[in-house]
Amino acid sequence: MTLPDLISVEDMCGPPERSGASISPDGTRIAYLAPWRSRLNVWVQDLDSGAEPRCVTADETRTVSRYEWTDDPRFLLYLQDDGGDENWHIHRVDLDDPQTPAVDLTPFPGAQVLGLERPAARPGTAIVQLNARTAAEFDLYELAIATGELTLLVENPGDVMGWLYAGDGQLFARTLTDEGDIALSRRDAVTGELVRVATFDGADYPLDIYPFEVTPDGTGAWIGSNRGTDRTRLVRVDLATGEETDVDAHPSFDLDTRSQVFPTLPSPLIRHRRTGELLGVRYLGEKQVIRALDPHFAEVLTNLEALSDGTLAAVSSDASRRRWVVSFTHDRDPGVTWLYDHATGESRMLFRPFPHLDPAAMAPMTPVTITARDGLTLPSYLTLPVGIEPSGLPMVLMVHGGPWTRDTWGFDRSVQLLANRGYAVLQVNFRGSAGFGKAHMQAAIGEFAGKMHDDLIDAVDWATAQGYADPERVAIFGGSYGGYATLVGVTCTPDRFAAAVEYVGVSNLANFMRTVPEHAKPGLINNWHRYVGDPADPAQEADMLARSPITRVEQIRTPLMVVQGANDVRVVQAESDNIVDSLRARGVDVEYLVFDDEGHMFVNPENLITMFRAADRFLAQHLGERDDSA
Repeated sequence: MTLPDLISVEDMCGPPERSGASISPDGTRIAYLAPWRSRLNVWVQDLDSGAEPRCVTADETRTVSRYEWTDDPRFLLYLQDDGGDENWHIHRVDLDDPQTPAVDLTPFPGAQVLGLERPAARPGTAIVQLNARTAAEFDLYELAIATGELTLLVENPGDVMGWLYAGDGQLFARTLTDEGDIALSRRDAVTGELVRVATFDGADYPLDIYPFEVTPDGTGAWIGSNRGTDRTRLVRVDLATGEETDVDAHPSFDLDTRSQVFPTLPSPLIRHRRTGELLGVRYLGEKQVIRALDPHFAEVLTNLEALSDGTLAAVSSDASRRRWVVSFTHDRDPGVTWLYDHATGESRMLFRPFPHLDPAAMAPMTPVTITARDGLTLPSYLTLPVGIEPSGLPMVLMVHGGPWTRDTWGFDRSVQLLANRGYAVLQVNFRGSAGFGKAHMQAAIGEFAGKMHDDLIDAVDWATAQGYADPERVAIFGGSYGGYATLVGVTCTPDRFAAAVEYVGVSNLANFMRTVPEHAKPGLINNWHRYVGDPADPAQEADMLARSPITRVEQIRTPLMVVQGANDVRVVQAESDNIVDSLRARGVDVEYLVFDDEGHMFVNPENLITMFRAADRFLAQHLGERDDSA
């Protein structure tokens, strides 16, 4: 068999040449992300004139990952934090005056913007939630994009998790009841009193209700609901009565809600750029499925999906819905971006983000189903190296974060790097993973370092029984919750893994909950408190410590690499420092990388390259180098 060439970490993990394109409202230009001075910045290019593209942002410190056009094509907005601290600020770029630096429209030190809604009925404005007054409370503002003027719409009384702006002075609030249920209430414009409209079972929504978007007429909201069902479907909530009316559902898939955790991913709702009307809905099973709810969009969708054998990722159109710019999710050829003209039927490829990567050399990602020891079905993905007999391979078990997220089909540079080195890669949607129904998710309650870990071991046993994996050469690799799971793996079952790499992982569940940002602590009731425990209760804290790797450090015999962002506000550096210090105090060698300019999600290219170069070397040392002798 012929092995593909060894791909360098720099080529695999370096920045894309272009990515994240979207079309301007007038359909004449695209914006996209591309490197400038070693950081991704926003560039703008005319679609028809042939003029050279120009860089319109100038961030030399940190990669830009989120931007959007406004309804006035003169202005672009982008969000940026400081070194990964997640204190997002909104910046405005004036495309008519390229010499003027970008303006920070929310210039409040330590403050964070949540949400960036641009109501169709209020052109030139954005609705934002901002905690400039106090860190734990988000107030609601209207932002005039052209002038930067912020107008306070309502001050948080202290218990509001999130605001909903329905136009014409209509404001709605989401709060938590004492039992942890989610209350939707209308704010009386005269008295300021919150009048209950609807209540949702908090146990069904560990990360809050999503999506939650106001309909264009302001009388309802589209939400992801699983009331009375196992699966999450789209319903309309009447903002006057709280009554739910079904809008759309897939017979076997949940709504694709990944953008709730990863806001650079597309929303599950595809909406008309100008009017806000609903055009289509995304669902996610083994792969994504889009259901069109608008006849015109149904025609467009058929033609768009014919452009690739991947699934449709980002979608943008001009205000007239004639010109469309779209990209595709694909396991071997990611992010290919096209321009499509619905009036003429013509299309052309605009770019491939990674033109130096040959799709034929990439490894296919195959959906597989694994059955846990108690009978629970675990939807999973197996990636086998190209050109190598898939038998007795060294394997890396990649564990996703959250845990209320999920693994999905598509291109993952870390997975492809490992497959290129000759490793099989297994990704498991263990119990607790979102997107497979309430029962699958709630099977994780009380099972941290219990059945959730058993699921991972059962998956390793499956890969071994199928003949894919050599049981003596299995590594575990994960970040965030996946980092916690990695540490559980080397403390609870240390003899099962030949190596372990964890980044930004939790080592002490109680300390983790105590150190999350203040504004996030009320929301813990429906996720971490419900699934693991409340550290304020001594008995529950004792159980949490028993499930925490920090109390089982003496069991670690597996070679371990730990990676941490110094500015991480979700999993603070102490979580990694403590596990590393405890190991080193015992004379155990552990590799430890700390990046001073990163937070929970690493984005700067040189840091990603450094991290994966170290992991590449570490895994080769303990699992073996790729054998090219064949």
